[in-house]
Amino acid sequence: MRNYAIRRALINIPVIWFVVTLVFLAANVLPGDFVAQQVAAQNPIGADSPEQRQRFEQQVREELGLHRPVHERYVRYMADLLQGDFGTSFQTRRPTVDMFMDGVPKTAQLSIMTFIVLVVISIPIGVISAIRQDTIIDYVLRVFSITALAAPNFWVATMILLYVVHWNLWEVQLTRSPLIWEDPWASFKLYIIPATAGGLAAGAGVMRLLRSQMLEVLRQDYIRTAWSKGMRERSIITRHALKNAFIPVLTIMGLTLATLLSGNVVFEWIFNIDGIGNKMLVAIRSRDVPVMQTFILIIATFVVFVNLGIDLLYGALDPRIRFS
Repeated sequence: MRNYAIRRALINIPVIWFVVTLVFLAANVLPGDFVAQQVAAQNPIGADSPEQRQRFEQQVREELGLHRPVHERYVRYMADLLQGDFGTSFQTRRPTVDMFMDGVPKTAQLSIMTFIVLVVISIPIGVISAIRQDTIIDYVLRVFSITALAAPNFWVATMILLYVVHWNLWEVQLTRSPLIWEDPWASFKLYIIPATAGGLAAGAGVMRLLRSQMLEVLRQDYIRTAWSKGMRERSIITRHALKNAFIPVLTIMGLTLATLLSGNVVFEWIFNIDGIGNKMLVAIRSRDVPVMQTFILIIATFVVFVNLGIDLLYGALDPRIRFS
């Protein structure tokens, strides 16, 4: 397994390099940039002569290193990455890694709460729907999962927020987003709404996949043998059927957890949560290229290594799987 893990980790390096290169080219080749926005904001049209505007723009580009050709900037950027320098924000002049770390706690809290909702809802519904196939319970749960899959998660979050506000269930303050250890109750009241909407949307696919996998496993010979031995239903479902049906489901859940880091952009924007997604959206709007590059690089690295971790967990769930 160790050799397999090392080999997969080495294969991930070209993938990360390709993502970094693609993001760099997309951010530096498209028309319009941070300097143009700064010049327009600080020197309105007609306030100064065209020559003064041009000198100001050239000065800003030299300060930020944007006066060099794209290929030269790319080589310098890759060299800095190899030395552990991810760059500095154009707008705040802060290291981009520090800005990323500032947003990690709030995004992590939202992601963990979303994943908990996903697990608590999807696994029981998928199992119950499978073991009660073609009953009223199965039909109701299938309609619920299809509805959760079809409804846009941001719309669901907005409807929940409006319902909470309309019926005065609890007060939601969108002007601040405290962490759970700063103000537990206020944090829970704010984060539970996007977490529920995101958990329902992400869990809908898990429900349907787990149901289909459970139905396939329950038809296997070893499950019939367990029934013939007189084993209790709970033992058969939990010890035999669920464990084997969970292998493909684990892949989906792992990818969902990995993509929650970047997939909560809409929720963070709607609920004014100052997390990774919100900061990245601000950087995109202001064309703060170093921030965009750093955030996407870290997220891409996290995703590819989560995939590696999922592959390694297969062996723990199914002893028949061997790594070579």
